[in-house]
Amino acid sequence: MKTMMLPATGTEPALEIVHAPATGVADRSPLLFVHGLGHGAWCWHNWLEAAAAAGHQAYALSFRGHGGSEGSVAGARLRDYVADTVRAATSIADGKGVLIGHSLGGLIVQHALPVIKPAAAVLLASISAHPAIGTAISVVRNDPIQGLRLVAGLPLHLGPDMLFTGLDAASAAAAMVRMTPESALVQYQLLARSPAPLPSPSIPVLSVATTDDRVVPIRAARATARRYGATIRELEGIGHDMMLDAGWQTAWDVVDQWLHSQAVAPT
Repeated sequence: MKTMMLPATGTEPALEIVHAPATGVADRSPLLFVHGLGHGAWCWHNWLEAAAAAGHQAYALSFRGHGGSEGSVAGARLRDYVADTVRAATSIADGKGVLIGHSLGGLIVQHALPVIKPAAAVLLASISAHPAIGTAISVVRNDPIQGLRLVAGLPLHLGPDMLFTGLDAASAAAAMVRMTPESALVQYQLLARSPAPLPSPSIPVLSVATTDDRVVPIRAARATARRYGATIRELEGIGHDMMLDAGWQTAWDVVDQWLHSQAVAPT
């Protein structure tokens, strides 16, 4: 696994991209993993290795101000993260690979679909296509202090109880240390925005949700899946961060099997 930087262009910052080269013959579609609120490319290490072993050229992006990317989250908006994703995806197989977005990254993928028209997309515990009122209610219910921070426009600090169900304490603590305070503007936009335009022609979409998610309610995931005519798979016993939590292999296997069923050829 190696880290590279997508060079800065004009006012756009240099972006960190982590690449896991395919093991053996790269006979499957390239994948770009897009992280969620406060995360970075680092959160995909399990899935990068699994995807590479399955024959994918696998890449993970860090948004500006996250992970090893340059720039700042101060003043960042959703459109900035969409621009970061479009730049990264275009640099990989000219955007014709598969976009896989988690949580906020799932929302960013939704907005990127009409722009780059990838071969397919996967939404993992994705923020709703519509204003994320259900997520706000879920955060308030499960962690009232963080709910107040969200309403007050302060960066959320979601703890391990909100993100994981079975990850061991040491691994959870290591993940928490790497979290980045999120843009207050982005958090506000989750609650006040219009849905992304639907791509034309339609793009195959898989939605993977979990009934144990304490951030994105299952009904919100179902509504987003309906909007995109997506195949939906619902898991149990795994938390919001399904790519990091204990049981991540089960979630990856669901995605891997669906990608096989789509028979998306490498470019």
